[in-house]
Amino acid sequence: MAKKLIILGVTGSIGMNAVDVVSSNPGLFDVVAVAALRSKSQCEAVASVLGARAYVGEDAALRAVEENDADICLLSTVGISGLAPALAAIEKGMDIALATKEVMVMAGELVVAAARSKGVKIIPVDSEHSAIFQCLKPVRDDIGVAPKDVEKLILTASGGPFLDEPADLSSVTVAQALNHPRWKMGQKVTVDSATMMNKGFEMIEARWLFDVEMGKIDVVVHPESIVHSLVTYVDGATLAQLSPPDMRVAIQYALTYPERVPAEREALDLARLGALTFRAPDQRRFPCLSLVRQACAMGGCAPAILAAADEWAVGRFLEGRIGYLDIARSISFALGKAPDMPCDSLEAVMAANDWTWRTLTSQFGG
Repeated sequence: MAKKLIILGVTGSIGMNAVDVVSSNPGLFDVVAVAALRSKSQCEAVASVLGARAYVGEDAALRAVEENDADICLLSTVGISGLAPALAAIEKGMDIALATKEVMVMAGELVVAAARSKGVKIIPVDSEHSAIFQCLKPVRDDIGVAPKDVEKLILTASGGPFLDEPADLSSVTVAQALNHPRWKMGQKVTVDSATMMNKGFEMIEARWLFDVEMGKIDVVVHPESIVHSLVTYVDGATLAQLSPPDMRVAIQYALTYPERVPAEREALDLARLGALTFRAPDQRRFPCLSLVRQACAMGGCAPAILAAADEWAVGRFLEGRIGYLDIARSISFALGKAPDMPCDSLEAVMAANDWTWRTLTSQFGG
């Protein structure tokens, strides 16, 4: 029987790659609804091809979940907008194929608790978390919790467009920040890749997805983007998942889990590659990594404030209102002013988000 599927954020890069996966596997999925924030004509065109209901607008993702039943919901919206639909899908018993990092960053404990209470699986779509998920498959339970004999989770990072640029990044333009050497993604996540905030988000996401402490999560820069992440066990063995950079690999695994189905993809040819390189991230070049660890050490709503501040700052950078280096400075300012408050409900997370936007707008304008 075909899996009933809802795709949220269908017009973005993850959403359109998911449509390609669905189209390449006829009979495997029954897409019942698709949703997009904007791009009404594109959303409706995709829905027509898939035989699905189309939802467009601010509340489109939530309505798509509330008005339809499905086995699995692919969540690839932007920022905090994915949290309410995620919780609604979990409440209805849908598994979550998760591509929206901010959901786990801002409310990981809340989302994981809700999923466990409903017996719902959260299956990662990011290539890095999918790699860890697959490396844990022989030894973990169906929720994805890392067993006690895991020593370390190692997330790989491409390093983005500024890995080998001069240390002075004060004159970086929007076009330069959006020129990612490996992946074609939406503007927000592409800038986050340039600052490496996306990797910081992935550290927090891994902490909740796999129930490990932050001290057991590391980042290594791997420009070729062939090794998507690694798991080291207490006996010294390290498992890695490798494939050419193609988002459809992780998307298909999430949607077909626990099965694997054939796909026409570029084959991994290690002999042709010749060498794979790795290096430690430059903390001075990528200060967002330190800000992530600071937010996690603070606890409470600090990670939610971190994510909200990044969304505020990246948005204004893309609009040309602030400079590239002001992204990290704005986030640091917000964390420095962060109130000590728990994030144990949707309302609390939204309050932290609103506080951050008010605070940064009041301080920096616009």
